[in-house]
Amino acid sequence: MQHGEPAPVKVQSARPGEAYETDVIIVGAGPVGLFAVFELGLLDLKAHVVDVLDRPGGQCAELYPEKPIYDIPALPIVTGQGLTDALLKQIAPFEPTFHLGQMAEALERRGDGKFTLRTELGTSITAPVLVIAAGGGSFVPRKPKIEGIEAFEGNCVHYAVRQMERFRGRDIVIAGGGDSALDWVLNLQPIAKSTTLIHRRDDFRAAPHSVAQMRKLVAEGKVRLEIADLKGLIGAGGALSAVECHSKERGGYKIPCEELLAFYGLTMKLGPIANFGLNLHENLIPVDTEKFESSEPGIFAIGDINTYAGKLKLILCGFHEGALMAQAAFRIARPGERLVFLYTTSSTDLQKKLGVA
Repeated sequence: MQHGEPAPVKVQSARPGEAYETDVIIVGAGPVGLFAVFELGLLDLKAHVVDVLDRPGGQCAELYPEKPIYDIPALPIVTGQGLTDALLKQIAPFEPTFHLGQMAEALERRGDGKFTLRTELGTSITAPVLVIAAGGGSFVPRKPKIEGIEAFEGNCVHYAVRQMERFRGRDIVIAGGGDSALDWVLNLQPIAKSTTLIHRRDDFRAAPHSVAQMRKLVAEGKVRLEIADLKGLIGAGGALSAVECHSKERGGYKIPCEELLAFYGLTMKLGPIANFGLNLHENLIPVDTEKFESSEPGIFAIGDINTYAGKLKLILCGFHEGALMAQAAFRIARPGERLVFLYTTSSTDLQKKLGVA
């Protein structure tokens, strides 16, 4: 946790397999989906949030919870988990309902115009507004093509770093040539017993500064660099003792290790959202820039899942999209009610909702 970050917020997931009704359904519990809860809450709209992951935070919490982010307004530095915890604290007054560890599987529009979303666990949620904040859809890591790797996953084969302390004093091998691989070489080398980087060629896709730092550590004998292909794993009972490599110069050989971190990138899958009846463009949802509504009235898309002229895939842009979406969602969920635009700095009504008045 970086200095000044909030304490972790515990989130309880709702009981699966039951029926719920609310004002807005949000698919995706990443930073943009979480901030949408806040903007909706200011307008007295209740939200239910569905995510296939078992905790909020999306890619920030799943892939780089301890990696710094530098472009969040007013936060010079914050980790992915720190940002998630801050957002959870911010939306706590609005008591959103989370449906975690469930994939949004099917959507139907009812005769009264509302939507019913069903998950793979049998949960059904009905609301007049659906917001898709699912990033690029469901994402899965690209795994090394190694027979029997499943037996080591979750124990000593990793595709993300959730707790750096897990690797203190361990012999680790990091496979990959992109930013994630190089970043974790630099971050874990000081605490690991030994650090080896394996990449199939002596050319890296990471930031030049990171590559230069890595090569400096190699020159100093603090990191071992192997230009080779990862071919196999050696171990028993889910415990790893070595990885098998192959290079043109050396042929096949082994590197003793206790942990393997494989960073080969992600495969993005839109999943069942592709069957929601929306117009799609290259697996993205086209939206207008007035309210970020899709081709289907009442269905909005915010964050990396949407596309429009000038789109930037930044968290801060998703926050802006969520604010405008909430204004339009109010008009659908509260037809006939007058929408009064208020500022949190001057409205005692909003301050009471936030518990700060």
